[in-house]
Amino acid sequence: MVKEFIDKIKTKEIKIGILGLGYVGLPLMIRYIEENFKVIGFDVDEQKVKSLLNKKSYIEHIPDDSIENAIERGFIPTTDFSLIKEADALIICVPTPLNKYREPDLSYVLSTMKNIQPYFRKGHLVSLESTTYPGTTEEELRPIIEREGFIIGEDFFLVYSPEREDPGNQVYNTKTTPKVCGGSTKKCLEAGLALYEKIIDKVVPVSSTQAAEMTKLLENIHRAVNIGLVNEMKIISDKMGIDIYEVINAAATKPFGFKAYYPGPGIGGHCIPIDPFYLTWKSREYGVHTRFIELAGEINSSMPEWVVNKLTMALNEAGKPVKKSQILVLGISYKKNIDDMRESPSVFLMEILRDKGAVVSYSDPHVLVFPKMREHQFDLKSENLTPEKIKQYDCVLLATDHDDFDYDMIQTNAKIIIDTRGKYSAKLPNVIKS
Repeated sequence: MVKEFIDKIKTKEIKIGILGLGYVGLPLMIRYIEENFKVIGFDVDEQKVKSLLNKKSYIEHIPDDSIENAIERGFIPTTDFSLIKEADALIICVPTPLNKYREPDLSYVLSTMKNIQPYFRKGHLVSLESTTYPGTTEEELRPIIEREGFIIGEDFFLVYSPEREDPGNQVYNTKTTPKVCGGSTKKCLEAGLALYEKIIDKVVPVSSTQAAEMTKLLENIHRAVNIGLVNEMKIISDKMGIDIYEVINAAATKPFGFKAYYPGPGIGGHCIPIDPFYLTWKSREYGVHTRFIELAGEINSSMPEWVVNKLTMALNEAGKPVKKSQILVLGISYKKNIDDMRESPSVFLMEILRDKGAVVSYSDPHVLVFPKMREHQFDLKSENLTPEKIKQYDCVLLATDHDDFDYDMIQTNAKIIIDTRGKYSAKLPNVIKS
């Protein structure tokens, strides 16, 4: 049956079903449409589906004309999971957050499997792209499929291929970013490689779904640990009166053995704040205590409190308490030049300041209205920045360094700037590095 599946890909008779139309699923849909594949997109969010049917994008870096083009070329967005039976490949791109105990929450993956399970048929391929711990595909997804009487690798194919989306990246996109793929069996891997090779420049096969799952975790834990290291170096340098950004830039001139990582007010995005905890949780099953990874997580998680402490001391020096002070947060997406709010450290900063009694506002050209979030609520809109507006605030907290900000104007008019991104010289009288 694997030959028939691959032949359908070659002739583009295959129909792709993408489950979850967010930052991962939507770019993937566009790539398949660009290569003239038929795509059905599934999401439980009726507003997303309605927006797509109206040819409108809800992700800033995906323009409306990309959605319009996709619809005109046959893309079908829907909340009707009965259409699963029409698709041949089912690609799962749903969130995998942590619960309140910082343990893996697979509820979105498992509810998706529950929604599509009644429509499984012979010849289907399921690919999980959501970040998760090693063993998820085999321990959670495979039994669900096998309970329906299918034989994995014979009449049903199962793969894990982790997403590598980087919103706002101007160099690498879905097509040009190499993609890792592992299959439950050799035939599953064959089918998975064939599925992705039509839209990705380079697909990297690995020996198992577990190896593919671990690859994703290593990629992001590597970043989390190095960010934790440089954040700790920032704290030490601050105590010593040394500019950490000067140090990093000098170290980066070494042509070997060093890669520059930069500190910040915390870490954000769906992957780096979450992935390490997936591995530490799973490692306990094997009696392993991941001390190194957990320490980096603790350092990174503590950064918002450290920044607020610096802000508090700066206000004290100016004779003002945090309570009732007017604080403007610059940038609330998790990184520059995008609208992605997932796990943004800016939101944690805003909550800490609000809890301390500060009057918090924000300005972000990419997030004009504070969005509805599962765990964070602010009834705020982005402030338009003018010299007069800047002068009204007791302190400006630079949290996300969007290119659109007029940094000279802000510095000229702000009473105090807490700079968490190294945009300003520490020699400026109203700038405090944090």
